[in-house]
Formats: sequence, structure tokens, C-alpha cells
Amino acid sequence: MTTTIDGVDQVQTLVGHHLGYSDWLTVDQERVDRFADATGDHQWIHVDPERAAKGPFGTTIAHGYLTLSLVPFLLAQVVRVENVGLAVNYGCNKVRFPAPVPVGSEVRVGASVASAEPVDGGVQAALDVTVEVRGAAKPCCAAQVVVRYYRA
Repeated sequence: MTTTIDGVDQVQTLVGHHLGYSDWLTVDQERVDRFADATGDHQWIHVDPERAAKGPFGTTIAHGYLTLSLVPFLLAQVVRVENVGLAVNYGCNKVRFPAPVPVGSEVRVGASVASAEPVDGGVQAALDVTVEVRGAAKPCCAAQVVVRYYRA
């Protein structure tokens, strides 16, 4: 279920509120291989299923930065801010990867609004985002992403 926010002023009213969860997304080997090709990170733990089967996780795992790069796609399923002129990814305040994402597993995002401060022409929101692996005890990624929403 998507939370719809009407303009930059309403963003500020949602500080402390959980916005919901995305759908589950399967992280398959093809996605991991394409990310490795795009970034040049071909470490065996990500791209060599035979060797990874004998490694610490028993399978290949997604790159941490691949997991982080899925956040905008999954977050768009959680929250939609309407009646804004522009939304800009402003960065991250903190990112951690507490657990791996085994290839073939499913991930989803949950998000809440940590803060929202006025900026020239809009609002800067910090969103606490947790990426979960279905059935795992710990999240695979915890990040605070910063988005600037500008008035239309």
C-alpha cells in the first residue's frame, strides 16, 4: 500500500510516522551479475556460485551497494509525494549492511520519516529505511536517505 503525500508542507506533518512497506522483490543471480558488470565488482562471493557454495554464506550474495541501489525503486512503492515540482536524491546520512542478501531471496523496504526541515523552495526529508530479507532475523540494509522535495 502506497502512502500518498500532498505537497511539501504535508511531508513535515509526517515526522515520526511509518509510511509502510514495499512489495517483495526477488534478487536473482542475473541482477547481481549485471550489477557486477556495471560497477566492475566481480568478487567471487557475488558472481561465482560454485565457489560461493563453499564460502561463508553457502551461496552467492548481492553486493551491499546493489541492495542500497534498490531503495529508490522499492521506496516508490511505499510513498508518493504529489504536487511537487521536483524530488531530488540528496544522499544518505548513514548506511549499514548488517546481514547478507543471498541470491534468490526476496527483499522489501519499510520506511518512516525521521525529520523534515524547510529548505529554499521546499523541504528536506530524512527517511529511515530498512531493507529486509524475507524470513531473516536481521535487516540486510539500514539507511537514512535524504530527499529534497521542491514546490511546483
